[in-house]
Amino acid sequence: MNSIHVKSNLIKSALHLWGDFVTLFFPNHCLGCSNTLYKGEEILCTRCILELPKTKYHERIDNPIKTRLSGRLPLAHAMAFLRFRKTGVVQHLLHQLKYNNHPEVGVRLGKIYGKELVDSGYGKEFDLIIPIPLHSTRRRRRGYNQSAKFAEGLSSSMQIPWDERIAERKIKTTTQTRKTKIERWENVKDVFMIKHPEKIANKRILLIDDVITTGATLEACGHQLLNQGCSELSIACLAEAQ
Repeated sequence: MNSIHVKSNLIKSALHLWGDFVTLFFPNHCLGCSNTLYKGEEILCTRCILELPKTKYHERIDNPIKTRLSGRLPLAHAMAFLRFRKTGVVQHLLHQLKYNNHPEVGVRLGKIYGKELVDSGYGKEFDLIIPIPLHSTRRRRRGYNQSAKFAEGLSSSMQIPWDERIAERKIKTTTQTRKTKIERWENVKDVFMIKHPEKIANKRILLIDDVITTGATLEACGHQLLNQGCSELSIACLAEAQ
């Protein structure tokens, strides 16, 4: 028995030393600032995490996100994790997430924000997390839905189930970039459908998007969820653009 225990410890030590060797010659880099990640750091370095431009909207009942959607969408809670600014770190991280094939960025940020929400008392506020869906052609091209990756991270930290198969984007729309508020709404008002309404019946839904600007996409999908029987709707976005 002792010999088995000794062998097990030797194997663990060897694996640990091998990991340190690999890190020394092939270091992982922070996807925020490109500096080397130290032992215990994952995806983002400690400095980048500490310097993230957080909105702290979850600490405010009447925050700008909820005000923006007031009268358009009945919401229990409305939140955004980060402030989006052009040329800033959030823009860089979103670019890594959406265009450089780094879905782990969304998961990591979701885990960080999920922990903050739990620490602020939101751990029991939602029954199910649903990301805004991508059209199937865009999802195949990218390989994943960036909002779903953020939802996955939130789910991990908050211990709340998530499901990206409930909502579907049935029409492929053009990009919302450079559209006016009215044009954004016209672009998305009829594009969503709920494939499994029985899974949201009488449940408190947390709807997830990557970036909120006018809120037209969230409004369109949110109304479908409410019309199909969810008892309460809240939203959380990775970033807020102004």
